[in-house]
Amino acid sequence: MRFVVVTGLSGAGKSTTLNFLEDAGYYCVDNMPVQLISEFAKLLRENDEIERAALGIDARTGSGFDELETELSKLKEMDISYDILFLESDDAVLVKRYKETRRVHPLAFGDRIETGISRERGKLSNIKKHASHIIDTSQMLTRELKAEIDKIFVNDMNFKNLYVTILSFGFKYGIPGDADLVFDVRFLPNPYYHENLRPLTGSDKEVRDFVMNFPEADSFLDKLEDMLTFLIPNYIAEGKNQLVVAIGCTGGKHRSVTLAEALFNRMSKYEDYGFKLDHRDMGKDAARGK
Repeated sequence: MRFVVVTGLSGAGKSTTLNFLEDAGYYCVDNMPVQLISEFAKLLRENDEIERAALGIDARTGSGFDELETELSKLKEMDISYDILFLESDDAVLVKRYKETRRVHPLAFGDRIETGISRERGKLSNIKKHASHIIDTSQMLTRELKAEIDKIFVNDMNFKNLYVTILSFGFKYGIPGDADLVFDVRFLPNPYYHENLRPLTGSDKEVRDFVMNFPEADSFLDKLEDMLTFLIPNYIAEGKNQLVVAIGCTGGKHRSVTLAEALFNRMSKYEDYGFKLDHRDMGKDAARGK
């Protein structure tokens, strides 16, 4: 039997994850009293019809949450193996989600949302250390979260212990607030000043050939790939599970797009990590009629 404990921050996607697991054939229970976990697992083991189960646990359980480690120890004593999936997200993203849904944070107790999030992080800090898998949903679309859940708990594929977003952007629209690493590629000649290239983007062959024709572009990519292969394992060692690498040019339409796509193609060969490509500003000039 495969037994999964789904926990993490409120608003990070626990309910959505349990729905995915249920659709995949897991027997799912949400917010069961912590003190009943070992008994629940024992009953499941005795039921031959249930091969996979998932249990949602969070700080809403109150003071009983402090007994979680004791209950998990009982599972080990009964030789019941389990995975702990911890769902994480940035504070700013969580606040935005709560405001959009007009929900009250379960640990706010009349205070600000940020206060509730801080209290919850404190209560969950211990269990996070013991997590088998940590997924940061800050920049994930629902379909991307589902794909990751399917990889780990349905297809039994290797877990990507760091999720890297390679993001192109335009400096004239501001540096992305969630960027961990920012690189400026305005040192390369600008295709914007060539009338035949101006309406195109860095995804088009003509612009790509123009940008990559300069040896500095390949040299930049070589150095950036080398830096990332050095940094990523060290970030993981420090507990980081989400990385945003932002590459910017003036408008985010030509040079940054080409180089972000080229970097994505290079880095995708590193199968221990998950990679996502995103172009924040590529269509903005077109949308404004420029």
